[in-house]
Amino acid sequence: MKKLALLFVILFLFSCSKNEDTLEFIVINVNDIYEIDALGGGKVGGLARVATLYDSIKKENKNTLLVHGGDFLNPSLLGTIKDEKGERYSGKQMVEVMNAVGFDLVAFGNHEFDLKYSDFQKRLNESEFQWIATNIKLKSGDKLEPFYVEKEGVKKTIPKTVTFNFKDDDGTEITVGFLSSTINSTPNDYVDYGDLYQDPINLNKALQSKVDLVLGLTHVTIAQDKMLANSMPNIPIIFGGHEHTNMMVPVGDVVISKADANARTAYVHKITFNKSTKKTTIQSELVKLNESIAPSKKVERIVQRWNVLLDKKLKLILDDPYEVVFNAKSPLDGRDTETRSIQTNLGQLIAASMSTNFDDEVDCAFLNGGSIRIDDELLGDITGVDIFRVLPFGGEINKVEMTGLLLEKTLNFGRLKAGTGAYLQRHNIDYNSENKTWVVGGKPIISDKVYTVVLTDYLLLGLDIPFLKANSEGMLKVYDNKPEDAASDIRKVVINYLEEL
Repeated sequence: MKKLALLFVILFLFSCSKNEDTLEFIVINVNDIYEIDALGGGKVGGLARVATLYDSIKKENKNTLLVHGGDFLNPSLLGTIKDEKGERYSGKQMVEVMNAVGFDLVAFGNHEFDLKYSDFQKRLNESEFQWIATNIKLKSGDKLEPFYVEKEGVKKTIPKTVTFNFKDDDGTEITVGFLSSTINSTPNDYVDYGDLYQDPINLNKALQSKVDLVLGLTHVTIAQDKMLANSMPNIPIIFGGHEHTNMMVPVGDVVISKADANARTAYVHKITFNKSTKKTTIQSELVKLNESIAPSKKVERIVQRWNVLLDKKLKLILDDPYEVVFNAKSPLDGRDTETRSIQTNLGQLIAASMSTNFDDEVDCAFLNGGSIRIDDELLGDITGVDIFRVLPFGGEINKVEMTGLLLEKTLNFGRLKAGTGAYLQRHNIDYNSENKTWVVGGKPIISDKVYTVVLTDYLLLGLDIPFLKANSEGMLKVYDNKPEDAASDIRKVVINYLEEL
């Protein structure tokens, strides 16, 4: 705890002001946390470390808030596991742990809306932290209404803005208001995203007259945050999310702050507000949540209870889920936007493993980018659990024979669906953008040639690519897998491949 103690000295040595018009408060911001436990063999991240940081700072300054910039209900490996009723946990573990940590304010991220509505509402009802929803509303047919949290039959509307009252030992009191904005990148029939720009801009004007200071808590791209900052110069800082790498970006007099995904870091901001001058000053410290910070025992007990459940499920498939199978010297990109839009090194690696599983006696391999659910980058030691996090839904891979005509049609469909889960991650397949042709093994596709291809069983259902099914025209043969084959679970295929690299 020596490094953490040093941080406290930096933050709080001069925190007690003698100016009765000045108040200092702390905001800790994190964002995009998909796993309740630490990563990298327990060396980095983990909500139990977030709890330690929060509790320790709040002991020094009671005017401390812990805020989350959205994205946590999905995706996660634990969220895909089914309970005794056969229902997926769908973020239940995250809400339980976040309740124990004691978050003060949480914005909606786009991945919250991955869940079906019944699961989504359950998570809202289970939450004990405060949500904020400036631009989003619940959609039911043509009717729009605020989202709500229901407990014991009583519905409480999730507000568009949230305020906190702070008071220091000198008796100085201020009211701080928050507004939010959520990116409209995950469509679902129960959510209306409103206007992620104009809605917060309009509410900012109304909020200014009611509070001493307005702050932002958003889940949008950095480009969109910059536009909001330019439109709302009275907001000194926006605590953001969506990007997965830490940043402090100045835009005029506004600063945009985002931490690293999965609680690898947290930003700690000491904010000083002078009621007389209306001046705000901010001191920010990026804190690495690593082995120098001991996890909260209270939170860790809950995390480990969930881990026992996870281990039980994983050991049905892997003997040692936590064995290191590969060391990534450079980041393997499994971020959601990238895997659904461009060829990534992680997507290519998975597709290559599919080919290798059949001794590379195939022409090419591909999978839908939407099956990669980690929405993060992998670096350093990679375990079997990490691969399960990448591909939580598992499923078989199948060797098939198809005509070049169907293959080319499939690849073109995936290319045109860039930005969606139907975009294809590939092996031994290239696209020549100059003459707009697909190349397999260095040669243009021939329409009437028979190609041996490896793909996922999910794609053969025709859900992402409607005309690609086991009985489609041009699909000549689908080979059966034996139950004992690695091909029966794509996670095993990738693990086997990594172990041989």
